[in-house]
Amino acid sequence: MPASPLSLKARALRLLAQREHSRSELVAKLGRHVQEGDDLGALLDALQAKGFIDETRVAESVLHRRAPLLGTQRVLQELRRKGLSDDLVQRAAARLRGSELERARAVWARRFGGAPAADSPQERARQMRFLASRGFAADVVRRVVRGGRSDEL
Repeated sequence: MPASPLSLKARALRLLAQREHSRSELVAKLGRHVQEGDDLGALLDALQAKGFIDETRVAESVLHRRAPLLGTQRVLQELRRKGLSDDLVQRAAARLRGSELERARAVWARRFGGAPAADSPQERARQMRFLASRGFAADVVRRVVRGGRSDEL
């Protein structure tokens, strides 16, 4: 006997059990499973009213998972891609900017372990490209690779 297809609500709850999802993510993932008689909007409204969908929790989850590995710009890009409100994204940006130098130093130290040789502009450029590709601001990248101290603000 073949397994019966999951209801839309069951699919939504399964996705939400795996990790936090924003409403727009759920619309994208569940949209192809909507069948005649299903009301995706009403289902998502009900889940949101019960607290299963919460933009603040989605943002906190992303910040917790991604901020230790990425710069502010990449984390904010991920929040925007999830369809979170601009106000929430701006609040996250304010939190992230305060710790960007320390986070960049931690990522850099894990990857490279030390400063590039003084006579190696190629290695310095490689390390700077690495940090920039992770979304760290240019001034933070320069300070980390050149060994700038946090009191040089």
